[in-house]
Amino acid sequence: MKKTLVHTSFSRSMAFLFAVACGLAVANIYYAQPLLDALASEFGITHSLIGVVITVTQICYALGLFLLVPLGDLIQRRRLIIIQMGLSVIALVIVGFAPTIYILFVGLAIVGLLAVVTQTLVAYASSLAKPTERGQIVGIVTSGVVIGILFARSLAGFLTDLAGWRSVYLVSACLMTLITCVLFKILPSDQQVKSSLSYTQLLRSMLDLYIQQPILRIRGILAMLIFIVFSILWTSIVLPLSEPPFSLSHTAIGAFGLAGIAGTLGAVRAGKLADQGKAQWTTGIALILLLLSWVPLSYIGSSLYWLIVGIVLLDLAVQAVHVTNQSMIFTILPEARGRLTASYMIFYSIGSAIGSMSSTMMYSYAGWSGVCYLGAGVSLLALVFWLVTLKNPAHSQSPS
Repeated sequence: MKKTLVHTSFSRSMAFLFAVACGLAVANIYYAQPLLDALASEFGITHSLIGVVITVTQICYALGLFLLVPLGDLIQRRRLIIIQMGLSVIALVIVGFAPTIYILFVGLAIVGLLAVVTQTLVAYASSLAKPTERGQIVGIVTSGVVIGILFARSLAGFLTDLAGWRSVYLVSACLMTLITCVLFKILPSDQQVKSSLSYTQLLRSMLDLYIQQPILRIRGILAMLIFIVFSILWTSIVLPLSEPPFSLSHTAIGAFGLAGIAGTLGAVRAGKLADQGKAQWTTGIALILLLLSWVPLSYIGSSLYWLIVGIVLLDLAVQAVHVTNQSMIFTILPEARGRLTASYMIFYSIGSAIGSMSSTMMYSYAGWSGVCYLGAGVSLLALVFWLVTLKNPAHSQSPS
């Protein structure tokens, strides 16, 4: 007999706690972005290849999505969250004291693998929320992810100038220890109905989800494209800003990430619109903004104010599409929400890895103009793909 899921009241304070936890966890895979020049200098990596630091983390993040997030459909998510966050503390300490490039990569790989706890938290929040509030709750929790990404760049820049890049990961280890203790004390019991599948069957079933759910395939490809764009900007931006004529400090470079806080507004608002059945409308507007964002970004040589405008538009657009994607996907197969989250976010991780490598290589070959053409091209591809998929009957249905 199929059991019915129990939806409990999910308070705003609990949603904000989940948001903070998500922000601290996801920040761990973005700290390296404003530090690429410092890492290149200390470990002797060329600018054309330094993007591999981000790529290694993102590849292992994708592996964690496949191997760890589906466990939320099999065992208690509360226990899974605490264990992963505790192990993340150890991984961060390894990175902070890494004596060689090889130890650094091992530590970053483990950090990426365990950072998927963010997606377990999002799926957990979604399962606890009422169906009529799910989009809004997902938006609040996901806004923590946005702030975490931006916070990572700002904190990393400030701490690097203050005490060196290693201090970034050691401070993060302390913050992760604190939030883990808080979650251990007040995380609610997991009332999600667990799958009867074995772990092996669970992993195999993820492939079935791709085949059986067109919304997952379409929204997954959209996620890959928008996060290629996102990573193209944020991986490469440190390179022109750290060179003449700007020659900005790590603190100043990281501060530009704060301009993307507008993305949190996009995340929360997009979740509300998805609850109202306006997911496709939101997606279309956001993808147009994503493409247009590369116009002001291309004028970075004229004024850094154009960079701020471009960052605001790009981050708002990316987060709006991201939250809308999740809101639509979470309406199908509630008992498989962990696997759906993992399946979707694998596309995100692949996109981030592609964007990281391609942007630094493009910058080395064609400078900032080449990066802007690359970002605009992928943005246009995302918009065209969305327009084509509107003809798919399953995709045209709004979430309920």
